[in-house]
Amino acid sequence: MMYGEFAPWSFDESALDNRGQWRSAVFQCPEHVPLDLEIGTGNGTHFAHLTETHPERCLVGLELKYKTLVQSIRRSLRAGCKNGRMAKIGAEQISELFAPEEINNVYIHFPDPWPKKRQQKNRLIQEKFLKDLYMAMKPGGEVEFKTDHYGYFLWAVSKFRSSPFIIEFFTEDLHRSFRKDKNFVTHFESLFLHKRQPIFCCILKKAIP
Repeated sequence: MMYGEFAPWSFDESALDNRGQWRSAVFQCPEHVPLDLEIGTGNGTHFAHLTETHPERCLVGLELKYKTLVQSIRRSLRAGCKNGRMAKIGAEQISELFAPEEINNVYIHFPDPWPKKRQQKNRLIQEKFLKDLYMAMKPGGEVEFKTDHYGYFLWAVSKFRSSPFIIEFFTEDLHRSFRKDKNFVTHFESLFLHKRQPIFCCILKKAIP
């Protein structure tokens, strides 16, 4: 665990010790309780929204920046929610962080697009990451991916199509789609909307056998 006032709610690399026992050891809840994951929580508006509107679910957030990690857990606690935990660890370690079929839904909002060609190897959405994510998710779980970068969106969709996931939905303008009313506008998203930039979105699903 991390130090300071948020120690009970946040982890550093010690989070890896929770693999396979997030429900039992960390949240102390039954195994049937849904466990969701947000990769890159930013300032925590979406993280807090999820913990507040879905008290029946548990949520783990991954954030590498300490300041925004603290913002995320603070927002959730201020809302009186105790069903969220944060980990200062990279998403590329997901197979070390979660056991097979341990998590339900996953949120990936506005990851770094690494726009230059030589940087694309640093993008989160890669074949290995998607394979590891698929293994960590329960059948029926969904992945919500959003970005403002069209090049990254096309890249991601091509990777999704060659992955085991089913593409349930994708759009090049989320706020003109039928999913608009279901969408929670994150802080980053509001900045792009103010500039009248379209939001690209894709929903993936792990099929139920």
